[in-house]
Amino acid sequence: MWPSRHAEHQRIATELANARAALGLQGLPDQATIDTLAMQFVASLRREDYYRLVQSKPIGAHRADPNYPSFDPERAVAFHMQQGDVNEAGWLVFLMTHFARPLSGWQRLKDVYGQLGSGKWDWATVITNPTAFYNWLDANWQGIGGGFGNHRKYESLRPNAKRPMKKAVSDYLTWIGPGGHAAFFANAVREAGNDPHTIFDYLYQNLNVLTFGRLAKFDYLSLIGRYGIAPIKAGSAYLDGATGPGRGARQLIDGNPTSATSNANLQATLDALDQQLNVGMAVMEDALCNWQKSPRRFIHYVG
Repeated sequence: MWPSRHAEHQRIATELANARAALGLQGLPDQATIDTLAMQFVASLRREDYYRLVQSKPIGAHRADPNYPSFDPERAVAFHMQQGDVNEAGWLVFLMTHFARPLSGWQRLKDVYGQLGSGKWDWATVITNPTAFYNWLDANWQGIGGGFGNHRKYESLRPNAKRPMKKAVSDYLTWIGPGGHAAFFANAVREAGNDPHTIFDYLYQNLNVLTFGRLAKFDYLSLIGRYGIAPIKAGSAYLDGATGPGRGARQLIDGNPTSATSNANLQATLDALDQQLNVGMAVMEDALCNWQKSPRRFIHYVG
């Protein structure tokens, strides 16, 4: 699979085999588990490369129009960054995180963002008159198609739900503030310092949106960093509260996905492993989450 990535797979597999002894990784007992994990790392690195590739080319305005057939929010973020519209890029990253992409695609985001074909709920409109957006959701939620992604399966558009979208939006507007995304993230840099890991952690600890738990915060901030909206990068796998990545780390290190090793000790081993792999914690988190589902046979997870 992915012949152009063969050398990369071989490098990672070799480093994992070396780390098995050096770090005592009990979850890599044979070549099959090593090759499978190495392939998950390759798959995660390919996703990172995808975001870089999207941003490296000029994006047409139609890709950012939710009422155009070729709308693609991932390219729309890149388009807005190319146009210098940090607010719209940040707003779309929030919407992408809130909905998450199901296998069926971005229909739900498209319907909401595009006002079911009658306009656009862009940042400027929503921040200026959020009540209009909330009222529109209340009146139109039953006509919105698509669905939430697997990571956001407990969310709802229903006005009286425990986790309504309008509450998440309200929290997000309050968090960013009327000054907008560029000013907000510039202030975070001043508050936290110039280290990308430190700024990421500062934002992670302060991101207070009702429906954003550990995974949504990690995904949102990772996207903010990937698109260059803020100079941030995850310096930790953020295992506290993590399900899949936590099980993956325990499976890798202890050979037991439910071991009692502390998250701090797990993270220390992951840090040491990344010194050899040099893939970064966003890739580490993603690869371990997917690998623990099938440790000896590679499955390409998408969405």
